[in-house]
Amino acid sequence: MARLPYATPEALAAWLGTPAPPDAERLIARAGEDIDSALLTAIYPVDDDGDPLDQTIAAALSSATCAQVEYWLAAGDDGTGAQGRWDSVSIGPVSLSGRAASTSGASGVELAPRAARVLRRAGLEPGRVIPW
Repeated sequence: MARLPYATPEALAAWLGTPAPPDAERLIARAGEDIDSALLTAIYPVDDDGDPLDQTIAAALSSATCAQVEYWLAAGDDGTGAQGRWDSVSIGPVSLSGRAASTSGASGVELAPRAARVLRRAGLEPGRVIPW
């Protein structure tokens, strides 16, 4: 069995205070990938499927995922990261203008500020390496 998504469309709707968007499951999956990338060195107990065993950690991962989706929705992004890359974009005849600055964390992924705070408060970011 595969790892469950960190959040559900219902959790996203509760976080947003509005109904979840029609593509909520896709956005949640993409946001979960960003959260996973941000937590490459995080250590917490998981079951055989990779789902967190600690409910506090599970709640933090759900909140961080919802915060990431909220950030994208507020920025008009679709989870691809393309929205924030250019100052101006035209489709026909193609015209791209001025790269916008992007701030990525140490993991190379741009986390929503609120998502990063949730992960930090849960003790998940920044990760730590434990010698064997």
